[in-house]
Amino acid sequence: MFLAHKAGQPARTVANEEDARDADWLDLVDPTPAEHALASRIAGVAIPERSNLEEIESSSRLFTRDEAVYMSTPLVRRTDTEFYSSPIGFVLLKNILVTIRFLDYASFDVVARQVSGSSRKPAGDELMVMLMEAIVDRLADALEHVTQSLSRLSRDVFTGKRPRAGRMAAWQREILRRVGHSEDLSSLIRDSLMGLDRIAIFISESAKDVLSDPLKTRMATVNRDISSLNDFVAQLANKVQFLLDAALGFISIEQNDGMKILTVVSFIGVAPTLVAGVYGMNFKDIPELQWSFGYWYALGLMAASIVVPLLWFWRRGWLGGVR
Repeated sequence: MFLAHKAGQPARTVANEEDARDADWLDLVDPTPAEHALASRIAGVAIPERSNLEEIESSSRLFTRDEAVYMSTPLVRRTDTEFYSSPIGFVLLKNILVTIRFLDYASFDVVARQVSGSSRKPAGDELMVMLMEAIVDRLADALEHVTQSLSRLSRDVFTGKRPRAGRMAAWQREILRRVGHSEDLSSLIRDSLMGLDRIAIFISESAKDVLSDPLKTRMATVNRDISSLNDFVAQLANKVQFLLDAALGFISIEQNDGMKILTVVSFIGVAPTLVAGVYGMNFKDIPELQWSFGYWYALGLMAASIVVPLLWFWRRGWLGGVR
């Protein structure tokens, strides 16, 4: 999809060069090869393809060419149940901004509504700053979502009601899945913030002439917001690691409790078997063989070999007794 945005007008689909006349912002959304070529002709510069936007080295993400400033970064998109990361690109020209993306982002929709609802024509640098502000705001919302998820996870791990024994394994797998989900999302947000931080630094230092003084102030504010969010992400990463360690610790405790039960069952089964084996030997001279109370003596000995270990395990706390 190829959209053209102009102040005071709704976004319109671009099918030819006439549709993009006097546009302030050209927005390529998962473009076809034909739309990509049309955008290059309208802008008069080369528009990077997805493979170029996915490069990880800074020199490929941030550079200037023919008076155009090229910038790209991965950007996370979160839904209620899923999250994705996809590259986005900016081509900043003197009077127009070209964006390339492959997913729908709420931050772009917010800026599009601001442009269509304004009667003042925005320059390309102002649109760039507006998009940066909206993207950082949406990433802050995503971090709030991660924080809430981790708070619920923390309650479930430390104070939540444990399921019955038959569902304990499923509960443990669910806890680990939620920890992994939170780590993946926070990692994608961290990558997005890192890319935005590089863009903000690049504009402030290498391409500072493209911004007016008021926009430089706004970009400095964006840079400070990104720094604070990076600190927040680092704190979340520590919390995720703590919850992972705690969850694995509880799983280890559950496994140890299971091994205790197996140990008790094994031990109380060995002693009676030993007594029965001794008195079941086919030797002629067994002292208790002709004893009238020998049978009851053997049964009592086997019962004692069960009860005494159980009492000992109970007092040790292995069966829920005193410690």
